[in-house]
Amino acid sequence: MQIEAIMYQVSNLFLTPVLALIGILFVYAFFALGTFTGQWFQRRKYLETYRQIVHELRNGNTDTQIVKGFRLFNHFQRQPSASTDYFDILALKELETSRIVTRIAPMLGLVGTMIPMGPALKSLADGNVQGISENLIVAFAAVTFGLVTASITFCLASIHKRWLASELHDIQVIQQARRPE
Repeated sequence: MQIEAIMYQVSNLFLTPVLALIGILFVYAFFALGTFTGQWFQRRKYLETYRQIVHELRNGNTDTQIVKGFRLFNHFQRQPSASTDYFDILALKELETSRIVTRIAPMLGLVGTMIPMGPALKSLADGNVQGISENLIVAFAAVTFGLVTASITFCLASIHKRWLASELHDIQVIQQARRPE
């Protein structure tokens, strides 16, 4: 009986940090959405320039021009002799934060849901309807914020992954065209 009481009290200590983390991740998701939107507009605006530069580099031209919105390709232009593995690592690094948030947010939402369930059930046993209501509001808010955060970052990471894969493909084609036969 004493171990359960200690675990119950300790778990209640986690509620505030978990809710704070969910809030931080929620704000991050909208920050990432804004950054993504800016990059999307840049990619649309400079797509033809990008295609032209890729075509010229495939045909042996060595003039480089930075193209806004194409970060991985810009790294390639600054370091054209770097290996494909180097660019793979850069691509993974670009996706890392969004992918971590996508996985962590629902977990924290679940933790933020489960912690108030204990006090809600205790309130139920005591006949305290207001206590049940307050704890369930926290529980549902935590899981909602966690899932919304994960949904946003998952969509962004998926599209960003496709962008990076496309840029990696172009880099590989250019590198192959430059290799002596």
